[in-house]
Amino acid sequence: MNIRKVAAAQYAPVFLDLEATLDKIDDIAADAATQNVELLVFPETFLPGYPYWTLCLDAFTARTDYYPRLLENSVVIGDATTDRLCEAAKANSMAMVIGLTEREGGTLYNSQLILDKDGSILGCRRKLMPTHHERMSYGFGSGEDLKVYDTSVGRLGALVCYEHSNALFRYAVQSQGEEIHVANWPGGLSWTDNVIDAASRNYAFEAQCFVVSVTGVLPKAFIEELGDKAMEIFTVGGGMSTIVGPNGRIIAKSDSGKEELIIAELDMAEINKAKTIVDSFGHYSRSDVVQLMLHESKPKALAHDLPLK
Repeated sequence: MNIRKVAAAQYAPVFLDLEATLDKIDDIAADAATQNVELLVFPETFLPGYPYWTLCLDAFTARTDYYPRLLENSVVIGDATTDRLCEAAKANSMAMVIGLTEREGGTLYNSQLILDKDGSILGCRRKLMPTHHERMSYGFGSGEDLKVYDTSVGRLGALVCYEHSNALFRYAVQSQGEEIHVANWPGGLSWTDNVIDAASRNYAFEAQCFVVSVTGVLPKAFIEELGDKAMEIFTVGGGMSTIVGPNGRIIAKSDSGKEELIIAELDMAEINKAKTIVDSFGHYSRSDVVQLMLHESKPKALAHDLPLK
């Protein structure tokens, strides 16, 4: 039997404190390793925290009081932070997907870092379209961010939050033979709970794959820091992580809404059982009728002239 043990790390970061959150990741990974977890998934922009301030503060205050701290605590691929995350994956012999704020040049991105159990970086994909208020903080991803990665636990794909609303984004990832899908979300936004539930279960059924859907936890102290408006619109805690099977059945979920590991064993044979009924990228695809075109290149701000022949 091909059984994989996976976990959704439903936790709160130490907001806007990169080093303290890295310490927390080390502790969570070590705990997961004692339970033989092979894939550990962290929430959206866990490093160094989701930009809740853009939902409750005026634009000027968000830009001057919080954005500089987000920039200062962001992650550059290949820096000491990613070295440390790679070491955590290797030391605990587990694949990891970490939501983080990535920086390239002067622009930040809402990204997902994908590591294998040997500590290698398989990729760092960026959210293609930051949602609503997120556009105050983040740039856009590109076609190269719709990939599937060969990991020690299987073929893994990932999308962030409301990217799951776009059928073309979903199909582009699913059609590459995805076996495990990672969905990263923030926590504490109660109006998204039904969206997360519907999106995660539909994705699993649609792709005939497993879904590890992880939400963050929003602590009361950070809500209070953001002020009166924040206390009106956010929910303390708010974690509702789930792990879903290829038939849309929930295998494991959070009942507490608090910090915890949500762990499940995945029987990979269930994928082919689901595909005997509907194989969305095989006998059910009807590519003779409809097809999706994916532009995989990353655009460049400066295009050099081609040499003359």
